[in-house]
Amino acid sequence: MIKDILVHLDGSTDDELRLAHAEAIASANQAHVTGLFTNVLPDIASLTPMDGASVAGVVAELEDDARRSGDRIEQRLAERFSRLAMPNNIRRLDGTPGQLVGQVVSEARRSDLFVATRPYDSNGSAQWDDLFEAVLFGGGRSIYVVPPGRQPSDSVRRILVAWRDSRETARAIGEAAPLIEKAVRTRVLVVDPPMASDGTPALDIEIAQHLDRYGTKVEVDLVASEGRAVSDVILDQARRMSADLIVMGGYGHSRARQWILGGTSRDMLEHGDCPVLMAH
Repeated sequence: MIKDILVHLDGSTDDELRLAHAEAIASANQAHVTGLFTNVLPDIASLTPMDGASVAGVVAELEDDARRSGDRIEQRLAERFSRLAMPNNIRRLDGTPGQLVGQVVSEARRSDLFVATRPYDSNGSAQWDDLFEAVLFGGGRSIYVVPPGRQPSDSVRRILVAWRDSRETARAIGEAAPLIEKAVRTRVLVVDPPMASDGTPALDIEIAQHLDRYGTKVEVDLVASEGRAVSDVILDQARRMSADLIVMGGYGHSRARQWILGGTSRDMLEHGDCPVLMAH
C-alpha cells in the first residue's frame, strides 16, 4: 500500500509540480502527504578563506539570512498545504547540503514513496543530485521521478514496466504494486530479450502472469534495440502507449561502471519525459 508520501520541497518553482504529482497519487490511494522542506544553510568550507573572526561573522550573518528566508518559504508552503484535500503536514530540515543528504535519507525510510524532481538536469536541480542518489541507494524505498514541466495525469492508468530479470526491477515492481493494481493497462517491455533454443526471442511468461494477478490488463512487448540506446527504446514505447508512468530498476550494475560508461538508468533520468518509479 502507498499510505505515506514524502515530497521534496526546496522553495523553488518546481515545488508546485512535485506537489501536484504527490497530490494525485495520494488522492488515488487515500494517502498522507508530507512536504519535506530542505532549507540550505551556508557551508563554511565553500567560503573564501579569511581570518577566523571574519569567517565566524560572515557565516553567522549568512545563516541568519538563510533561516529568515526559510521562514518565509515555510509560511508560503503552509498556505499551499492548507488547501490540500488529504491529510498532510510539512517537515522542515535546516542544514548544509552535506548535512541535509543524510537527514533526507532517514526521512525517506519512514515513508512509502519519495517524490523528487529528475536529477542530472540543467534547470538548477544539480544541487540535489547527491541527495537523489543517496535516497535511491540508501533510502530503502522507491523514488517517483518528476520530469521538468510534466503535469500529473488525473490517475495512473497506463504503466510501462521496463523488465529485466534483476533484483532492482523486482523491487521496483513490488514498490509500484499498488499503482499497477489500479492501472487499466500494463505493458511489460523487454528490450533485446534472450533467445530461445530455436532462435526466437524467449518470452518470460511468468512475469506477465504475475502482473496479471493484480487485475490489470497485461501486454508483453519484445523489442530489439537495433543499435539504439535502450533508454530511447523505453521512452519511445512509453510515448506510443501514452504511459502515465514507467517502472524500472535503478543502476543494475556497479555504480562506478554506470557512471563512467553511462547506462540506461542515468539516460532515463537525464532525458526522460515521463514520470519514472525507480528502485534499487
